[in-house]
Amino acid sequence: MNKKEGISFQIFAVILLIILGLLCLLPILHLVAKSFSETNAVIAGKVNFLPVGFQLDTYKLIADNAIFWRTFANSVFITVVGTLVSMTVTILAAYPLSKPYFRGRKFILLLYVFSMLFYGGTIPTYIIMQQLGLLNTLWAQIIPFIVVQLNLFILKTGFENIPEAIEESARMDGAGHFRILGQFYIPLALPTIVTVALFYAVNYWNGYYHAMLFVTDQSKKPLQLYLYEMITSAQASTQELGFEASMNLSSSGMQAAAIVLGMIPVVIIYLIAQKYLISGMTIGSVKG
Repeated sequence: MNKKEGISFQIFAVILLIILGLLCLLPILHLVAKSFSETNAVIAGKVNFLPVGFQLDTYKLIADNAIFWRTFANSVFITVVGTLVSMTVTILAAYPLSKPYFRGRKFILLLYVFSMLFYGGTIPTYIIMQQLGLLNTLWAQIIPFIVVQLNLFILKTGFENIPEAIEESARMDGAGHFRILGQFYIPLALPTIVTVALFYAVNYWNGYYHAMLFVTDQSKKPLQLYLYEMITSAQASTQELGFEASMNLSSSGMQAAAIVLGMIPVVIIYLIAQKYLISGMTIGSVKG
């Protein structure tokens, strides 16, 4: 490829990526515009990507909605606790599996691959949660996601990319496995660890399927399930706000405002972890 062809390819790639980025961004812009637009414009379908008029009544009513904040708090608990538990288990599993001398390594990896390809099914999972007494609890929304096989493999590969000489030197100084893991492997694999933690956090925050199966108590529902119920039942979402509010504001605008507020934590997490994301995926996906 000559220089001219290389420049042409870069221009084409940049244009293509900009178009794809806009396609991903436009639905979000539409939601934001609808959440700030006047009710008449929303009902008439005049809102595209910029607000028509301006109002904050939808956000004020969401801020006064106790159910929204209760489900928001549930999602925060599920995300924080679930990510901490998942990262602890995943790190402790990935470290020994990254060692070629670990006995039973290939068989255990085969079990993980098999479980990734073949899922036991919804009914067996429900029966297990029922027998454990976890129905209508926040833990029922954490336990099924404690270990995601793909995240485990990414972290295992990240540990494998760390030079063996580091472990050998630490062993000569009398360090054990836990000290080697804590003082050397975790700091050196930090980009991969942050990336995997981000995957877990987003998965927990956006999860609603298991909550829909295992939770009927309104006080234990996560935010995403509450938003799902708002979207699928517009009448119910407006009735929660009272008669006067339902007359003055459209359910579509209320849904948009609630979804926008629900996206803010994920956006913040991405902004904080973005510097680790690319390097973590690169290190954790290709063994050097």
